Amino acid sequence: MTNSKCKICRRATEKLFLKEEKCYTPKCPLTRKSYPPGVKKSSFGKRPRRSKSEYGFQLAEKQKLKFLYILRERQFKNYIQEALKGKSADIISRLAEILELRLDNVVYRLGLVKSRSIARQIVNHGHIIVNGRKVNIPSYRLKVGDKIAIRPQSAAKKVFQNTDIYLKKYQPPVWLEMDKSKKEGKIAGKPQAQDFEIKTNLNAIIEFYSR
Repeated sequence: MTNSKCKICRRATEKLFLKEEKCYTPKCPLTRKSYPPGVKKSSFGKRPRRSKSEYGFQLAEKQKLKFLYILRERQFKNYIQEALKGKSADIISRLAEILELRLDNVVYRLGLVKSRSIARQIVNHGHIIVNGRKVNIPSYRLKVGDKIAIRPQSAAKKVFQNTDIYLKKYQPPVWLEMDKSKKEGKIAGKPQAQDFEIKTNLNAIIEFYSR
């Protein structure tokens, strides 16, 4: 599973932060092998690769974002269809809100853990509270004003052992507020397309599903 996740990043030629510690160290395969799987190091960058078709480009962008949030195709497609409803000028902003305001994503973006996969696990296991109540649904959609924290009974769990150390140097995105001493976060505003963790062509993704 480790290798398959690392290959996803190499194929996208961009870090998608699918592994917890490994992504932040020199051991990250993308750091050591910045070329896609199946491509020889000696030939990468020397010969022009065959340019992707428009469909191929859209597919690659879609896969990159889907893997970033660890979503199944059906769920990701449903999010796109939801974003497509309403005014066309707001589609990109709606998609950013839908994806970024998932509870598992917010737990990760607050810096409580180092990967979305770990964030999903701790939400599933009931270690996170929202507005004082336990919520164990990773896809739970948060809203402005919601407060997120580690459940007091779970604070001593091994998964949170190094959270204090990590939070000292971590800076959450501007739409989140974080009380690092209490390890409690708050949704301070709505995320925008520019707040995505990676660069991706959202218009290409929308076009892919609008065919």
